[in-house]
Amino acid sequence: MPRRLLPLFVAPLAACACGRLDSIPATPAHTPESWLASQPWVEFEVASRTIVVVQPSTTIIVLGLSLLSLGIGFRLLRTRAREVSRLWWGAGLVLWGVGGLLAGASYEAFSYAIKCAGRPTCVFTTWWEVVYLILTAWSINAMMLAEAHACSRGEWRRAFAAGALLSSLVYPVVVLVGAFVPIRFLISFEFFVLVASPSVLACLGLRTARYLRSGSRADLALLGTWLWLMVTVGAYYAYLLLDVTGTLWARGIWFSENDVLHVGLIAWMLSIAFVIAPGLRDLPEERS
Repeated sequence: MPRRLLPLFVAPLAACACGRLDSIPATPAHTPESWLASQPWVEFEVASRTIVVVQPSTTIIVLGLSLLSLGIGFRLLRTRAREVSRLWWGAGLVLWGVGGLLAGASYEAFSYAIKCAGRPTCVFTTWWEVVYLILTAWSINAMMLAEAHACSRGEWRRAFAAGALLSSLVYPVVVLVGAFVPIRFLISFEFFVLVASPSVLACLGLRTARYLRSGSRADLALLGTWLWLMVTVGAYYAYLLLDVTGTLWARGIWFSENDVLHVGLIAWMLSIAFVIAPGLRDLPEERS
């Protein structure tokens, strides 16, 4: 296809996709006014323009998590030498950090401007969040590749690598189908968790198998990092289902289920930096 004709195809496709996403209303339904009334927010004047920042404390926590992930990821990439596991851990954390910045902007900080302002009712999601879901899925699959090189050899390593590649190819297609049709569940965080769970369980299984072989405290600590991630996600859903957020917000305490998730993830990132990163090495192939 000649390059000059490409915009003629891409522009209508993008416009169609944006329109489809805009057709999915927020749940529960909100007008721009009720969106702001339902949660904490602050206003700033910047260059004679008013900027509304929603959930400011949560925004700060998400920003801290994203920058921490980027910092650890770039450090692993700089110190990777020839270790494939360090390469993929670094790449995964960089993808996680970029995705976190997009998520923080759309879910919290600028959600009013992105989802509500100028509309009669607020929308469920945006392309910011669609890209975040894809990047974070790729991030977790990169971590699975890293753990496959750190914990397995031969056919097992190749099998886990194939699984990570397959998931990384299929999930974006499914998400894009959800965005273009549209299908709410396919572009939801809940569906992302379902898709990402096998990769997380694979990482847990890899570390468990290595610990059972080695019995070392280092491998036990590494195993604990994956257990902590599962505990964090479980705490997020428990907090959500019990509606602790609503109870605390009614008392002026702005700590939501997303804060539970992000604080837990900050602890997880720190464990990666101080427990996993220093001793992360590939498991060498057995010599024939």
